[in-house]
This record gives sequence, structure tokens and C-alpha cells, in this order.
Amino acid sequence: MGIVRAICISKVRGTAKTQVKEAELTPEWGIIGDAHGGNWHRQVSMLSVEKIEAFRERGAEVEFGAFGENLVVEGFDFAALPVGSRFCIGTAILEMTQIGKECHNHCQIYQRMGECIMPREGVFARVLRGGSIKTGDKAELLPLEEKRPYTAAVITLSDKGAKGEREDKSGPLIVKMLKEAGYQVEETLLLSDEQKPLENQLIRLADQRQINLVLTTGGTGFSRRDVTPEATIAVCDRMARGIAEAIRGYSMTITKRAMLSRAESGIRKGTLIVNLPGSPKAVEESLEFILPVLGHGLGILRGTEGECARK
Repeated sequence: MGIVRAICISKVRGTAKTQVKEAELTPEWGIIGDAHGGNWHRQVSMLSVEKIEAFRERGAEVEFGAFGENLVVEGFDFAALPVGSRFCIGTAILEMTQIGKECHNHCQIYQRMGECIMPREGVFARVLRGGSIKTGDKAELLPLEEKRPYTAAVITLSDKGAKGEREDKSGPLIVKMLKEAGYQVEETLLLSDEQKPLENQLIRLADQRQINLVLTTGGTGFSRRDVTPEATIAVCDRMARGIAEAIRGYSMTITKRAMLSRAESGIRKGTLIVNLPGSPKAVEESLEFILPVLGHGLGILRGTEGECARK
């Protein structure tokens, strides 16, 4: 059980957050009156009061809200909790959606102290049930749902698509098939064929968002710009090449050109990353083949299923 020690908002983006005694939360925005809300997964930011106090002990003079956090809560080490954790505060329910955030422009705290704890210790949440909260409210950590849906993200790699010169048909098709299979699609991205940006997004989705399954489409051929396999290998802790080999083997029964695919599949922490072909037809064929089996592997990664040998 935790306690809300401060509620902080900023009415204009780019301005410091100030404390308020109470606030109203809504699923459509987050904290009403806070400029950083919106219809997305980072509606409310939260930071542990214990982490702020430890930072103060090192000589930092910071007020609540100085790190850009909306809620300062005592009693939780947020960064140690899994994404998907839910909290009941007042009459509202929030779901944690991301741990940390890359700091592109170092804030004044970083410039003064050489670091900022928000990118490492801060978390973000979306509002599942709206309601009123006030300083001093209890924050209750709710039990994780055992049968919660697997989360997924889809990344399309296409130079022409990123420039708006070609319609992305494969990405939306993957999203449709995932949703029909019961997955909760959290993000869709359309990137140019560049290795480093893809690596950065794969790392973010695995480490900060803890997505269960990331599917990429495109960039797996022989062209010099096809670097999806290289990016996948670079970020994975372990490879799961049986999936890519199974896709190639199945596709070979349809077209011999499938042997030219360099697609990879691997695991980063608790996230499975699978490269799919670029064409909608090949994407559909590949997903129809692997989707019925992926759930078991994801269950093992998440710890909700055990490995068992087939008798």
C-alpha cells in the first residue's frame, strides 16, 4: 500500500509543474488540466518519493514536480514493477505502461547534478477508470490478471513508406490479424530502412514498454538498405531462429524465392521479436502459420506457462 504525497501539473507544455491538492482523472486525457495528457499510453507520470529523497540526500534541492512527475507516491519502487501493474488511487484506476523515458534534452537538474532520476526511475500510466484523487490518498497495487492478453507492437520498414510515397498495407494487415487472435496492439511504427533507429525502437519497446511480441515487416532481403535482420540480432539477448526457419520452410512450399529471405527472430529480455516479409501476401501466409504456436512461447517468457515435452 502506498500514499500519494503530491499531485503536480503544468498547464502549459515546457513549464515547471506545480502542486495541487486534488485532481480529476479521465481515460480520454489523464489528469484534467495537465498539458502533457492526451489519448495515448503516457497520460500520467509517477515517481517514488523514496527515490526523490535519496536524490536530495546527494545535495540536490528539488521540489516535488521538478522531474516532470505528476504523482509522487510513497511506498513503491515503480521501476521494479512490471508494465501492466495497476493501481487504485481514490476512485481512479491507473495501469502502468512504460518504465523510464529517454532524455533528449537534458533538464536543468541534469545540468546541475550530472544526472536525472526520471529517465531511470519514473514510470508512465494510462487511466483505465476516471475519478478524483487528492494528496494523502492511498495507492493500492492491484493483483495482476493471470489471463491478461499478450501485448504487441508492429514496425514497418520502408523508405518509400516513411516518405509518404507508398501506402503501408502490411502493417495494418498484421494489426488486424493480431487483434483477431486476441493480442492487444500497443504501438504501430513506420520507419525508413535505417539500422540504428530500428535498434532504438526495438530496445524501447522491449525495455521500457515490455511488449510481449514485436513484429517487423520489410527490410529482410538482399538490398543494401535491408538491415532489419542486423538490427534484430544486435538487440537480442538470445536468438529464436526456429521461428524464422519455420516461416522460410513453410514459404518455400509456396515460392522458391523464400530462400532469399534473411529474416531473423530472437528474444530481448521478455520480448519476442520476429521479422516478417514485406509483402502483404507473404505476411498473411507467415502469420497464419506461426500465430497458433507463438502464444505458448510467449507464455513461457511471461512465466504463465511451463515447457512440456509432447508425449
